[in-house]
Amino acid sequence: MLPSVLRYAVFLVFLASAGVAVAAWAVRTRQLNPFGTPGRTLRKLTDPIVEPVERWLVRNGGNPQNAGWWIFGIALLGGILLLSAAGWLAGQLSLVWAMGGSGSGALKLLVYYAGQLVLLALIVRVIASWFGTFQYSRWMRPAYLLTDWAIQPLRKVVPPIGMIDITPLIAWFAIRFVLSWLMTIL
Repeated sequence: MLPSVLRYAVFLVFLASAGVAVAAWAVRTRQLNPFGTPGRTLRKLTDPIVEPVERWLVRNGGNPQNAGWWIFGIALLGGILLLSAAGWLAGQLSLVWAMGGSGSGALKLLVYYAGQLVLLALIVRVIASWFGTFQYSRWMRPAYLLTDWAIQPLRKVVPPIGMIDITPLIAWFAIRFVLSWLMTIL
């Protein structure tokens, strides 16, 4: 029931964004007289949606005439991501249900995904350091926040080997060991 309602809602948002994009294009290219009644009505309906996107495009060096297409693309991509996330979540909930619907099954799943997130952040941190992107980059702060608790204490104990810092590798193995241990006791 819920997946079909969500699909219809995403489809309606998609159609609305397509309507906004076409209306903005028609008024902008003067396919419709912008000062006639239909043009004014379309501008009145679409401007609250189009103008913020135009401002965002101008701030980021884009062409404000492409705002309608951006709205359309964001609705399309956002709908696909939302439906994919909902399908994934439904699969995970069915997995918990298959485990007996107990709280321990949900806790085990939560611990597993939290551990995987930390391991992914560790990989991102290491690869970004190869390209010179460090913790002061706003895109890297989450990875450093998720992994500093494991790396900083190890750096006090394990010295670097020449120019190579092996603490992320040791942290990787330690986190994997703790995660597998937790999976067995939960």
